[in-house]
Amino acid sequence: MMRSMYSGVSGLRTHQTKMDIIGNNIANVNTVGFKRSAITFKEIFAQTISGAGAPQGGRGGTNPQQIGLGVGVGSINVEHTQGTVQSTGYATDLMVDGNGYFIVSGDANAQSRYYTRDGNFDFDADGNLVARSSGYKVLDENLKPIKLNKSEIKEATATSGFELKGNINIDDDTCTASMDIYDSLGDVHTVTVKFSTKDTTTTAGTTYRKIEIFDEDGTTYLYGAPGSERFVEFDSSGNYVQVVSGSDATTANPLVSITDSGGSENIGTITVPGASTITLSISDAVFQDDDGNGLLNQVSGESDAKAVQLSGRSAGTLDGYYIAPNGEIFGTFTNGENKVLATIGLVDFDNPAGLLKVGGNLFIDSPNSGTPKYGAPSTGSFGDLKPGSLEMSNVDLSLEFTEMITAQRGFQANSRIITTTDEMLQELVNLKR
Repeated sequence: MMRSMYSGVSGLRTHQTKMDIIGNNIANVNTVGFKRSAITFKEIFAQTISGAGAPQGGRGGTNPQQIGLGVGVGSINVEHTQGTVQSTGYATDLMVDGNGYFIVSGDANAQSRYYTRDGNFDFDADGNLVARSSGYKVLDENLKPIKLNKSEIKEATATSGFELKGNINIDDDTCTASMDIYDSLGDVHTVTVKFSTKDTTTTAGTTYRKIEIFDEDGTTYLYGAPGSERFVEFDSSGNYVQVVSGSDATTANPLVSITDSGGSENIGTITVPGASTITLSISDAVFQDDDGNGLLNQVSGESDAKAVQLSGRSAGTLDGYYIAPNGEIFGTFTNGENKVLATIGLVDFDNPAGLLKVGGNLFIDSPNSGTPKYGAPSTGSFGDLKPGSLEMSNVDLSLEFTEMITAQRGFQANSRIITTTDEMLQELVNLKR
């Protein structure tokens, strides 16, 4: 038989393979995280009719004479370029914006690992973060399955710090403020802060307010008890200056033995059965911000001084969650606190094109993909996560249809080789007649 017929057959086969790849690409145009494939051709065997001859004597050299025997598949490459973004608004739908693949596993010990760009995830009945399509568990940065304990409780924290801020009217004799504080069990206790006894020293414009802090019964001193009086000093502009020690004022001698109380002092303790003792402290930080600006003033205007706790919460149960771009899953609790429950893991490879497709939008590593590099989003070479979004297929329909036309025409041309060769053979057979 003529060599051209076999060349034509090889051309039909390779163009059919190309059409198979194009068809698969188009079929997955809306598949989440799908990566298109591209094919290249290569020439196969060539039959040498005569070899090359070197120049010699007065004659020039001759080139080799070879006849090609057809075409074959040179390569089929998976293109790992990023697909377009589809916003879903669903909290557990995730997209990697940049390098990296999610890590999922289908066995109990998470030893069998698969990699995917399909971030269509959700939590199952046991609190596991799983891929919706396969049920495989999503792994964290430590290659452990991510699982939320829906019964998790955020422990109560006792109040340890507070601020006194606002204004005390210069003409008011007294001003009070209440504050709720928490013990280590999360129970609430109310303390009352009272400013009174406005007195002026011989230093022009300097005034003092006696400060007293009472337990929730309203009579037990926590701070400023008789014999241990404390006063807040204000300058002529009504700004907080310091806390001083002194004695109760009299008409003849408003303050005696004024000294800077200095440092941090314990206000007092509140004993709660079954809980840790609550101990608060008072210092300049109670009355000033981090830059030393006064939080408490004494000027004209309405008295609105208030006490604000800086720490302390009741116990809380897990109420919800959200995922940050760096992969951290934050739990929100009923007491208003947040906690990092897990961090979604990613993997990257030196040669992603070397990964093997195993179906279901999943890849596994191969000898040519390189060693897996594990980590967390937003670190190293890894991209950020886009919560509430999915990465769509990177198939370009305009490119696929163009490739389809070239495949069709190539197939058509190779079929003409076969039919033309057949006609020539027919003529050869007809020579016998």
